Order: sequence, then structure tokens, then C-alpha cells
Amino acid sequence: MPTVILLDVSLSMACPVPIADCTEEYTRRNLAVHGISTLLDYAQEHSKLEFIAMLVFSSQYEQLSGFTREYAQIKTALDKVTEYDKTCIEVGLAGVSTTVIGEWGTGVSTQVILITDGNSGVGSTSLQHILAQAAKNPGDEKFPIPFSFTSKLHVVCIAPSDDPVMQKSLPHYRNLIDMNGGQGDLYTVDGALTLKSVEDMFNLLSEQHLKPLTASLTCGHLKCTVNVQPPPDKYIRKDEGVTVSKSVSSELIIVGFMDIADACSPAALSKHLLLPVQAHTEKPVQPAGSGSGEEEEAEEGGKSAAFTVLLHGSLKVEGMVAITQVADGWYGMIYSWADSKKKSNLMLALFQPGTSGIPWLGDLAQLAPMEDFDDAPYGIEGETKTPFPVRPVERRSYGQNCVVWIKPSGIQADVQKILRHARKLPEKSTHFYKELNRLRRAALSFGFLELLECLGGMLERECTLLPGTAHPDAALQLTHAVNNLRSPRALDIATPILPLRTNFTSD
Repeated sequence: MPTVILLDVSLSMACPVPIADCTEEYTRRNLAVHGISTLLDYAQEHSKLEFIAMLVFSSQYEQLSGFTREYAQIKTALDKVTEYDKTCIEVGLAGVSTTVIGEWGTGVSTQVILITDGNSGVGSTSLQHILAQAAKNPGDEKFPIPFSFTSKLHVVCIAPSDDPVMQKSLPHYRNLIDMNGGQGDLYTVDGALTLKSVEDMFNLLSEQHLKPLTASLTCGHLKCTVNVQPPPDKYIRKDEGVTVSKSVSSELIIVGFMDIADACSPAALSKHLLLPVQAHTEKPVQPAGSGSGEEEEAEEGGKSAAFTVLLHGSLKVEGMVAITQVADGWYGMIYSWADSKKKSNLMLALFQPGTSGIPWLGDLAQLAPMEDFDDAPYGIEGETKTPFPVRPVERRSYGQNCVVWIKPSGIQADVQKILRHARKLPEKSTHFYKELNRLRRAALSFGFLELLECLGGMLERECTLLPGTAHPDAALQLTHAVNNLRSPRALDIATPILPLRTNFTSD
């Protein structure tokens, strides 16, 4: 799960902090930087795959580092941070939203760590005033909370526990977390403000939200310890007023295997990497010249036996998946996934809690090996049948795929494709009319009638820009397409635009 660290660098963070038995002068910003370094050190040791970005804010925000796994870059950038002006938490949260959406979009869960001194600001830019305005105008797009992506919001206060300013601001921070869906925690220093107390607070945050799940993966008599990254979130669902809560167990039990064709691509709550954990054991000292040193080096070089390697290779070669019980009444699927031609990983996809994670297979708890059935009822006559219902083989045609426009670049790409074919008429006449009708149907389906007029204007311009060496049929086909786009018949989605029949032939 990507993490964004949002550090308050307003003038109040320059407040000096008296620390007993310490000759060096510290400010709250210095303590915050020390805490962030503690968090980065923890991530370097336990969660090396975590992407972390660093932002600072006051009345404006600045991105010190984009999402990276090179945590030393963030530490280097932190050394150059100075205090700016007043606190405006809304600006910082808007910067987080821009950074996350620009890098990951809205489909990736992210956790945001807001680090401040507990001062929520004053006047029209204070958190209290902003929350009051958001309550009066719910759904206001100018206010970044709740984020448009799934997220956890943690607030860390660098202030002593008896600080009256922080105590006054705590309800506003809790309200902010609740407005974002309630996923997140509020952290305060226990006791006086010292290097040790800040370090302990950040260690607690790291233990709770950056530590990967360490689980035991079992298949019969084979067993190994794995890290599940990112750690699965607790599943919470409200069903008729009753809150159902489930967590992934530390025991992952493989209950069976099946072909990829039978499992297909079922809906998954989340997907996670399974990484083996190497056991660190003390080895006895061998006498000199025994040759054991070379064997130890070979094992340390990655040649020691590991069940995850056996499982990954078997699933990849045989084209199968492993159905795994992750908790009581909760299943998932382990499979081999390749992010490139040379690198593949062992992945765990979590289904919805229950025994119907793969709907076309029925109850997962009642599946059994094929050999246990005398008569396999499902299948086609004359072909090998199976003892359970499976998804039928579907031969999909991707020539008439549906059109989805999420960003302006999608429309631009479709229009540019039509214009490229238009410049190569009449050779590309078939492709030109195919793409033209495809875009026209999509525009009519979405009610985007202005697109047809704009496209007609573009094709009309292309017609005027044809070179003198162009085939005469090109101008006729473009004029024919423009007239059809602007005619009332263009609004009939069932009637395609057909090529114009001409007597021209290319030499």
C-alpha cells in the first residue's frame, strides 16, 4: 500500500523544545524529522517494497519526493526543509490528492500520514473553519476529504500530551479522520516531548501500519514462513445493522489445486505478494579445511530449499492455481503472476469472505478431487466431463469491444486513429468506416452529440488539406462521411455509415 508522508512546516513547527540533559537546541520540526527517519528505517528493514512519497505544506504544498523505494532520497530532502508561513491543512490534503491520483489513479489504496504540531490553524484557513464549511456544503469538490481513492488517514501530533492547543485541536482531527471514512488513527506523544517519546510514537505507528503480515503457508506436510505484502486490511461489512469483521489468519492452508481455466479470473478484494522468510539460525563452527564454508555460501546465495520456490514453479509450469484457506470461512487463490518476461512472482488473491468466492464452482468447502466421483455430470457430450460446474469456454471477439472514456486522452486517441485512416484513403477505407462507426455508436450511447459535429469539422478540414497527388476517391469519401455525420440519420444508432460507391480505380 503506497504511503504519503505530509509534514507541516508552518512557523509554529519552529517552536523550540526544552529537553532535559540535552545541550543541543531542538524544534518541533527537528523532532518530526527524527520521527520520519525512524519510520523510514523501519520500512527499510521490514517493508522494502513500500512506495513512500514526501510532501510538506504551510499555505502552499511542495513535493519533496515522489513515490520511491529509495528512502535515502527522502532523508536527504528532509535535511533541507525549513519553516514557511501559516498552517493550511486543506492545501496539504489537496496536494496529497493530486500526487496520488497523478501516480496511481483512484484504484489503489493509500495511507496518508499527516504530521503536525497539533495547531490546526487560525482564521478562515483553520481546520475548524474548513470542516464547518464542508459540513454546510456536503459533496463540495473543492474540499479534498474524503479522498477519491480508498485511503487511511493517520494524524501524528508533535506536541506534549498536556499542550492546550493540541487538546483543543484533537476533536477536529478526529472529525477529519471520520470524514475520510474512519480508516485511520490519531497519535500523540506519551508524556513529555523528547527524542525518545517521538521515536516510540513513530515506532508504534510503523508496527501497526507498515509491518507486513508474517504467516505460515502449509500444504500437507510442506510448510514455510512467508511475508504477505502489502498486509491485508481487516474486512468490515455492515449487514442488516450487524457489523461483520474478519482478519486474515497467520495460517494459510492450501486445500487444493485446480486448472487456471476452471478458476478463470474471479473477483478479488485485494492482491498480495508472497515472499519467503529466510530463517536465521546459528550454524556450528566447522574445523578449518572441512569445506563447509563453500556450502554455507551456496545456501546463502539463494540455493537453499524453499517450499515457495517449489510451489511457484509447479503452478507456473502446470498452469494451475492453489485454493487457500486464509481464515475460517474465507478463501483465496495463490497463482504465478509475471510482470515481465523474465520475472514472475507468487501472488495471493483474496476472495469475498464466505465459501462462494468463485461463483461458477459453487461452495468451495464442498469441492473434492475428480477421483472421488463415479459419474462426472458436467460437460459436453463426447468430451471429458468434470464433477463440478465450470465456466463455459467463451470465445470473445475484441474487434467490437466496448468503448470506455475515462480521460480526455482516450477520446483523443480514438479521433486520431480515424484521422490517420482518413489520410490514407482509399486504401484504408474499411478501417476508416469501422472506426468511424465505432466512435459514433459510443458518442450516441453516452449522449455526446457534440462529438459528432466536432468530428465532422475535423474531417472537413482534412478534405481541404489533401495534397494534389491524393486519389480523387479520398475527397469523395471524406465529404460523404461529413454529410452523414451532420444528417439526421447519424442519430440512428442501428444504421451504420457505409462507404460511398464510386467509379474511381487506383492506377
